[in-house]
Amino acid sequence: MAAGQGAKVNALNSRNNSAFHGLLTRAPSGISTPSTNFMGHIPVSDPELPHDKARLLDLEARIARAKGTPEDVHHMKKDYSQANLAWRMVIELVAGLVIGFGIGYGLDSLFGTLPIFLVLFIGFGFAAGVKTMLRSAKEVQDRWSAKEAAEAKED
Repeated sequence: MAAGQGAKVNALNSRNNSAFHGLLTRAPSGISTPSTNFMGHIPVSDPELPHDKARLLDLEARIARAKGTPEDVHHMKKDYSQANLAWRMVIELVAGLVIGFGIGYGLDSLFGTLPIFLVLFIGFGFAAGVKTMLRSAKEVQDRWSAKEAAEAKED
């Protein structure tokens, strides 16, 4: 690029930047601000000024209304968590039965016996499944009682 062209480009850029800068530093008409300097050293909005403080409080109130209260839990979330708990317990019981059936059937076919091991291990699997279900129920009960105690402590 020639030296003359570079000077033309710099002059054009400085003229465009100053025009653009002028647009940004002028406050739009009809807006009441403490300063008309948009990008300068003086802030446009100051939360310590009374009119700005009122605007901020109004904005916070509108946001809180839009979000709703945190206690607004949809009933499906409660039902879903209880359904998860019910399915967990059913699966634990069935898993115990299936494992007992598998072990009993395997031992009966290995030894060629009557279905004595099958019946015996199905009973053991059922007992293990019930024991696991009761442990899960106690865990959930402890969690709920801790949650209720924390809510009672907050009140």
